[in-house]
Amino acid sequence: MLKVENNESKNLISTNPAQNYDILGEVQVSTSGDIIEKVLSARTAQLNWQEIGLEKRIDYLQNLANILKDNREELIRIPMQETGVPLGLATGLADSAEEIFAWNIANSSKALAPEITYEDDDEVNEIIYEPYGVIGCIVAWNFLYPNFIQSATQPLLAGNTVVIKYSEEAPLFSKYLETLINQSGLPEGVVSFVYGDGQVGAELADADIDFIHFTGSYATGQKLYKKAAEKFIPIVNELGGSSPGVVFKDANIDEIIEDIFWSRFLNTAQFCDGLKRLIVHHSIFDELVEKLSVYTLSKIVGNPFDKDTELGPLIAERQVIKLEEQLKDALDKGAKLICGGKRPDNLQGAYFEPSLLTNITSDMQVWHDEVFGPILPIVSFKTYEEAMELANDTIYGLSAYIYTDDKDLAQKAIKDLNAGTITVFGTSTYRPQSPFGGYKKSGMGRTGGIQGFHDSVQIKTVGRKK
Repeated sequence: MLKVENNESKNLISTNPAQNYDILGEVQVSTSGDIIEKVLSARTAQLNWQEIGLEKRIDYLQNLANILKDNREELIRIPMQETGVPLGLATGLADSAEEIFAWNIANSSKALAPEITYEDDDEVNEIIYEPYGVIGCIVAWNFLYPNFIQSATQPLLAGNTVVIKYSEEAPLFSKYLETLINQSGLPEGVVSFVYGDGQVGAELADADIDFIHFTGSYATGQKLYKKAAEKFIPIVNELGGSSPGVVFKDANIDEIIEDIFWSRFLNTAQFCDGLKRLIVHHSIFDELVEKLSVYTLSKIVGNPFDKDTELGPLIAERQVIKLEEQLKDALDKGAKLICGGKRPDNLQGAYFEPSLLTNITSDMQVWHDEVFGPILPIVSFKTYEEAMELANDTIYGLSAYIYTDDKDLAQKAIKDLNAGTITVFGTSTYRPQSPFGGYKKSGMGRTGGIQGFHDSVQIKTVGRKK
């Protein structure tokens, strides 16, 4: 939240959503002058950062990776306090961040090497990859550590400099990360931080930057897309989703229940590509709903620092209020609440029980809006065509989940689903090698993999004599 200290300065107040919003600390909001200064510093540093070459940039970033590893306990603890992510998940996210960073470093030479497109006895055509310059990077709060690695390290390896604004929900984490980066020996201006809410993000987009890299909501991403268009600069937009999970009649219910649950409710259902609409063949609908309900009721909601906790709080009280509004809308229109549906009686903070809904209609918010919290609407289908129509009935196209043992059926569904990432049960796309991004209003561009490198560089085509 923002707190006005006097007529001239504002502070970001960090609160603990798991402990009745206790104040954790404060960070001063960046002024317009601060933003201009950070961007100018990044501009000054960029040419030398590009000129030193990839091998030297790898050395710098490897040193940063080592420092982050040495301080991983704090990089786990602070997100637990600021965002309520449970210990097990926070540890897994740190592991993931380190794995992605290591892969990016190890594969940057391959990804950014010149490519020959044509060659004969006399001449060569080749592609050379060059940085854009200064990137304004606006980062979400839900997966704090890996979001930085995924958003910033490929552009940095490619020779760009980066000015970062984290969500206002995580000022202490971003301040700590800034401290570690400053300790790593990176040249001044290569990575800079600004602090604040959406207004600061808008000012960063207005500043003298060459590229926007955004992770967050569709509404904000659309505004930034318009700004990028006005400035005629590129943008990578990693936005929201309302991802379908399609369960075909041959799926083994007992085997898939756990996967369905965590594909929806991981991090208390606060991740963009979570399974947000479950579409189940009518012949197994009742059995699946019953077994998923039993499994859901067995999960422990509580303090993130308790080793038994499986689900923590939402990020803020406003998110709980929004979730309650979406649930009420569904119930008022005839939805049936199978389990959950309320704040736990014994917890103080932004808690909400994992909830299952049936009797869903397309006019309900839980169906057509992105639900960023622990509610899962479940519908049935009879034919393959109906399943695909339901699955694609969304403005989003970030991801989709397929549950079947029939490889031919899975391959057909992969072709027909309008999503940027598709997971067939028993596999995972959460790998550094695999690019991430969406179709439709889930964004544009990709992060991760070789494609992520290529989306952070300009392509120069050269024809030269041998």
